[in-house]
Amino acid sequence: MSKAPIGTTAKTSEVCPESGVWKVVGTPSTTAPIAKGNRMPPYDNKAVTWQLIQYA
Repeated sequence: MSKAPIGTTAKTSEVCPESGVWKVVGTPSTTAPIAKGNRMPPYDNKAVTWQLIQYA
């Protein structure tokens, strides 16, 4: 099975398409390790877009 490419994005509450380090798009930003199959979390109590920056 192929991996989702680096740069793939997913929004809060979507299912994570790939295990790895994800970064919030925009400011303020943060990074978090998120496992494939988990729901993408909110950040700072807001729905955000996460971008895959590194594979697990």
